[in-house]
Amino acid sequence: MVLGVTGSTGHLGGRIARLLAAEGVQQRLVVRTPAKAPQLPGSTVVQASYADGAAVRRALEGLDTVLMVSAAEAEDRLEEHRTFVDAAAAAGVRRLVYTSFYGAAPDATFLLARDHHLTERHIERSGMVPTFLRDNLYADFFPLLAGADGVIRGPADDGRVAAVAQDDIAAAAVAVLLDPGAHAGRTYELTGPAAITLTEAAATMSRVLGRDFSFVDETLEEAYASRSAYGAADWQVAAWVSTYTAIAAGELAGVTGDVELLTGRPATSLEELLTPGG
Repeated sequence: MVLGVTGSTGHLGGRIARLLAAEGVQQRLVVRTPAKAPQLPGSTVVQASYADGAAVRRALEGLDTVLMVSAAEAEDRLEEHRTFVDAAAAAGVRRLVYTSFYGAAPDATFLLARDHHLTERHIERSGMVPTFLRDNLYADFFPLLAGADGVIRGPADDGRVAAVAQDDIAAAAVAVLLDPGAHAGRTYELTGPAAITLTEAAATMSRVLGRDFSFVDETLEEAYASRSAYGAADWQVAAWVSTYTAIAAGELAGVTGDVELLTGRPATSLEELLTPGG
């Protein structure tokens, strides 16, 4: 069996591809830039961007199961997703494993989760058998939320988030890809082992990383103003801010056992993730 794997030049897709290679799985790595693809035993590299339906169809011909890592954030990401899904179905792919977002819904506070919901619905209508891996926020990125002064700023109030380690997501995805039939039609909500506030996250980072972190709750007006200096498009700024308002609304606080269900080990805590050798 050869698995189709997208996103292998990125953080999550690269982790998944390396784990599959370690299991001896034959892979076809579908990438936008072949020169950036990892060199892995048992893998071949083909070029296709999500927006190029003809290239995607050629790249996926003959594959039964494909991992679709969600595309990079962009204003037209939903259209890219739809193009990829349509091309995968036309290529004869039977099973599509999609990395979605926790609580994906048409009215999700986190704006990008709405695009994930629409992508899920499009996959369901495609005729392919889906498995959805809905990832919570990446715990790995928490230190990057802080500015140079160590302060995380955003309108999250005292809301909680069950952030998940990327290694846990990758291990869960591999478990699904090694036996896709057993997970046909399933949706998994992948979370960390506990829901924490950003104040608690900052305290953990201070203790483990050895420098001071803190959280400052912004108003919506302050959040938009503090991000205007980046020169990002309005949709991007709104998406960034909605990450924090989703936390404040409690929409990212649910804790599930799906990581352990799929991997056979407990989900990784933020402290374990940040501890060297942990």
